Amino acid sequence: METKTFLLANGGSPLSLTPNYILPQHKRPNLTQISTLASIPIIDLVEPSALVVEQISKACEEYGFFQIINHGIPQELCDRMMAVITDFFELPPEEKAPFLTTDHTKQVKLFNYFVKDGSQNKVSMWSECFSHPWHPLDDILHLLPQNPPQYRDVVAEYAKEIGVLMKWLLSLISQGLGLEKDCLEKKLGDKPILREQGNYYPPCPNPELTLGLNVHTDLNALTIVRQSEGVTGLQVIKDGKWVAVEPIPNAFVINLGDQIQVLSNGRYKSVHHRAVTNETQKRVSVATFYAPSRDAIIGPIKDLIDEQHPPVYREYHYSEFLEEFFKQEGTRRMVKETFELKNY
Repeated sequence: METKTFLLANGGSPLSLTPNYILPQHKRPNLTQISTLASIPIIDLVEPSALVVEQISKACEEYGFFQIINHGIPQELCDRMMAVITDFFELPPEEKAPFLTTDHTKQVKLFNYFVKDGSQNKVSMWSECFSHPWHPLDDILHLLPQNPPQYRDVVAEYAKEIGVLMKWLLSLISQGLGLEKDCLEKKLGDKPILREQGNYYPPCPNPELTLGLNVHTDLNALTIVRQSEGVTGLQVIKDGKWVAVEPIPNAFVINLGDQIQVLSNGRYKSVHHRAVTNETQKRVSVATFYAPSRDAIIGPIKDLIDEQHPPVYREYHYSEFLEEFFKQEGTRRMVKETFELKNY
């Protein structure tokens, strides 16, 4: 059992289950209700390409989530990435404090999520998060932590590999929709917003009372997640039930964001998910996000629209979507729903 007390950058106080971490009854995780259904699909990327495309397409339609193995990124690099982000979170609070901010526009930021309870009070999530771009890195490398000393080099090396994997996945997802390989990448624009986020979930004395991350869908297009092995925390909604995503050795969890749901005209799903806490073990994850250029025009791809499949969403600039996203902060966000055409 881990007994080391986690110190938040915010105030440097030891984390304890004070009222500002306790969710109202109706927002608590009900961990006894977790489905025993087999978890999300696992896809082996060395299988024949046509089979992989078919499996990914099915997973995108039915789950909006899947895990991949044999993805080509060396395990030792992934282990180093997980180690440096863990070491960063476990630094003394005064070393992390300079990165702490509530300003969304900051490129490099350490922050805590919150939800609003019924009376507009903020309930903090049981986690600390650190976010910055993963590409291009040249302009912001000097803003990244100098401690741990290898942080910048490892992030740069990891980002190169993730860039290749991201391109490959977008191509497979495009093909699953019956589109050209580069269709989604082109639709997302030539200056995609590429960010990475580390999440640290310390052990929690009573996981039934709080959440590590609130229920949400990802606002971007595609997310690749590396998670701690041996500790389950990520859960996704399937058929109205919460399903645990078991960590698999050297796998990545892939989930679709809202933009792919819109571009696919609702055929592929961006689903609600959350992170729960663990009583005895910390859990760490590193998510890399691929989002459209701010000026990209997002809407159902024309080739996917016909009389049987009229457009479900109106077109919008991605910057408009971001505006709506920040407007709904602290709530169970329903952003893509704002852009639905109500007469379909």
